[in-house]
Amino acid sequence: MATPNVHAPESVRDDRLVVAISSRALFDLGDSHALFEREGLDAYRRYQIEHENDVLAPGVAFPLTRKLLALNSRSPAAPRVEVILLSRNSGDTGLRIFNSIKHHGLDIVRAAFTSGAPTSEYVQPFGADLFLSANADDVARALAAGVAAATILPSHPAAGTSEQLRIAFDGDAVLFGDESERVSHEQGLEAFHRIETERAGEPLAGGPFRGFLAALYRLQAAFPAEDAPIRTALVTARSAPAHERVIRTLRLWGVRIDEALFLGGRDKGPFLKAFGADIFFDDLRANVESASLHVAAGHVPHGVRNAG
Repeated sequence: MATPNVHAPESVRDDRLVVAISSRALFDLGDSHALFEREGLDAYRRYQIEHENDVLAPGVAFPLTRKLLALNSRSPAAPRVEVILLSRNSGDTGLRIFNSIKHHGLDIVRAAFTSGAPTSEYVQPFGADLFLSANADDVARALAAGVAAATILPSHPAAGTSEQLRIAFDGDAVLFGDESERVSHEQGLEAFHRIETERAGEPLAGGPFRGFLAALYRLQAAFPAEDAPIRTALVTARSAPAHERVIRTLRLWGVRIDEALFLGGRDKGPFLKAFGADIFFDDLRANVESASLHVAAGHVPHGVRNAG
């Protein structure tokens, strides 16, 4: 296996929000990836070198990345945001990616190019709070290592009109553990509502995105609430009476969710479009596919609905 190329200057601040993103999530590499699958690595390498001065078009997560990095200019007192590039390209073929980063004016300086090896091995060493990738295997490994991670699905959402960074989360098996979803899946909706009512005062366990939400809130809290550049939403299939346990859990965690949408099974896509989400995270693949018609969306392969 080839030795990965890792570019990682010193001095990472502990309080910063770190997001690791794959090159296929950041840029549109669809044509060259199709060439790789069709003709192999040598053809891909030749193509990328021949086109290394051709700027790559933005990918699904490009608008999110731009908004994340723009937060650094809002307040010198706020925690910094850093975006790390993780790519299965080699350093040689990755030159086109860095050239495109420079062209688009993105302040990304740290990267790992693994020459086809999994990129997930570098998520923890870089201290990432979130990992976004088009490679489902890398995402699954990062989740297993305890890092919030999601597989970015192809989408062509309309350009957002808000300057705010807007991030939406599903609840069970994303922000929270899958204990309640497991009851619904195995015993039905009636049992779910009964148990949630009985346990309304008991906090839910944290899910894979609890740490990312906490880091995001630390950054959000550095700004006045009336002028925060970040807005969050909980978009869940829960409805009353299952809402109370969620609200009490978030209150106990000491984090603020700006909007809470309890949809009772309604299609989430139109609500996410109305919210103007830059990205939405859900454990149910069907929900992510539906949401991707309206906004950028990431599948979190965690919990009972992703077992087996």
